[in-house]
Parts: sequence; structure tokens; C-alpha cells
Amino acid sequence: MNDCWNRIGVEGDQSCDRLEQVTHCHNCSVFSRSGRLLLEREVPSEYIQEWTNTIAERGSALSVRSTEEMLSLILFRLGNERFAISVRSLQEVIRPTQIHTLPHRSNHLFLGLTSIRGEILLCASLRAFLNIETAAPSDREQMLIVGTTARRWVFPVDEVYGIQRYPLHEIQDPPAVLLKTNAAYTQGILTWNDQKVNYLNAELLIDTLDRRLL
Repeated sequence: MNDCWNRIGVEGDQSCDRLEQVTHCHNCSVFSRSGRLLLEREVPSEYIQEWTNTIAERGSALSVRSTEEMLSLILFRLGNERFAISVRSLQEVIRPTQIHTLPHRSNHLFLGLTSIRGEILLCASLRAFLNIETAAPSDREQMLIVGTTARRWVFPVDEVYGIQRYPLHEIQDPPAVLLKTNAAYTQGILTWNDQKVNYLNAELLIDTLDRRLL
């Protein structure tokens, strides 16, 4: 390959008499021909074998993973505890919006109403519902819109960690003592960054809120 651009071109001493016409070696026909030769050169046999082995190994790994059921969960924090719900129950994550209280109705659990792009939605405190101790104010607060299109609730949370995928076998059963409290809405325990995360049953949670507050 004639790599004249490295010797007398823009990467060399710039003595090439073509530079005045083409301005840059990239515009030169010699550079273009060399590029085509690079693309059209014969592929080494060891290169083909290496990629054949790599693709075979990845395909085998994907096949194993595809046979195992995976859960997609949104992880978030309330106070000093971590929680997760299925992304199937999550409608949206939004920045905090103003909550309008209702006379004689709003309380520590039912916070009031909030407007999301012109739509009025009910807002409740998951911290109060799950008996989570109040922690210091967070500058990472977000709101989760949870439920279905027909029935949705908005829950302020202290922080959202994003979506994580877990194999079903990694979800542990909650301890029996946990089921005797409001944390009975926890249907499993998982680990994230060496911390315990309560996997909530969002459908049961929404059903209970509907019965208690509506």
C-alpha cells in the first residue's frame, strides 16, 4: 500500500505537489485507491476462525439466558430503604410536581392531586403506606406513576436508581416476619449493590389504595 500521506502528505513533510490542488490527502485519488485496497484485501484465515469461535460462544450464552425468565424492575429509594416494582406496572418516572391538597381529604397517606401534562392524578405517600421512617430531604426526588391507563397513582420517592433485570431464581422469598407488617406487599427480596431491595407487588398495592382512599 502506498501510504504517501504519511511521508510527503499532510502527515509527512507536505512536499507532495498534489496538495495545492486537493488541499488534503483525504481528497486525493491515491488515498481513495489505498482505502479500497484495504477494504478488499483477503481476510486472514485465523481472523475468520477467531470470530467464528466468538460468535458461537455468544450464541450459546444467549440461548441459555433466553430459556430463563427475566424480570425487569425499576429500583428506587424511600428513606433509607430500597424498593423495586415491575416495569409492567410503571407508567412513567417524572420530576416532582406540585401536589394540591383537598380539604378534609388530604392526610399523611393521601397527599392530594397533581397535574401531569393537564391530566389530574391521585397522589399518595408510599412512605406512609409502608411505614417507612422519614429521612433527610433529598435533592434527587422523583415521582413514579404506577398502575394502568384506567387507574393510576403518583408516588413521590427519594431517589430512582433505574431499571435492572433479574433472573427469576435470584428473587428470594420474603422472611415470614416481614409478612406480618405492611411490608406484606413485598413479594420478594433481591440484592442490588450489596443492599437488600424489597420487590413490591404493585397490583396489590394499587388495589389496597383504591379501597382505602376512594
